[in-house]
Amino acid sequence: MTPAFPVGRLSRFVGAAACAILLSACATTKPELAEKPPAPTMDELLAKATEASTAGRKEDAVTLWREAAAAYPADKAPWSSIAQTRYDAGQYGEAIVSAQEVLVRDPNDRLANSIIAISGLRLSTRALADLSRQNNLSGSIKTESQDLAKLLRESLGEQILVPAPVPATPPAKAVAKGRARSRAKQAVAAGASGADPFGALK
Repeated sequence: MTPAFPVGRLSRFVGAAACAILLSACATTKPELAEKPPAPTMDELLAKATEASTAGRKEDAVTLWREAAAAYPADKAPWSSIAQTRYDAGQYGEAIVSAQEVLVRDPNDRLANSIIAISGLRLSTRALADLSRQNNLSGSIKTESQDLAKLLRESLGEQILVPAPVPATPPAKAVAKGRARSRAKQAVAAGASGADPFGALK
């Protein structure tokens, strides 16, 4: 008859084995958590973006500003930089969209309002010029354009937004040529009457 294994020893052995497994699991997971790098601060992201922009890498700078905007959604600084960059590049539609993001965070931002106003005017001027060339500026579009022009005159305090072109004075050569033709006509008339045909040119 084989001797019975004590139940107390068996339970202690199982408990010790379970503790050893748990401790080894904790030992393997803790270093992984410690290796995670800290998130970059807003100042670090903005500094990298500014450096890229100064070096002429505008699209890299915009990418970094977008990363900063995603990491710090309440801050207007990244959107303001994107709006200014797009405006400087003549990309007025994107400049307006980015400036509107600034106004969501700060409705009184002067730069954002300026970018929206001027970019909108430049886009409108282009579109109206195209419509005028195609003779499609009529109906409600023409009426609304006139209303907007009136609003601009009132806002700027100017009665005329685009001054009428000043009539150009005729060049000196054209004036001299006209006088020579007149003298030649007089000479022909004098020749017909028997006088010296070159007298008017002397």
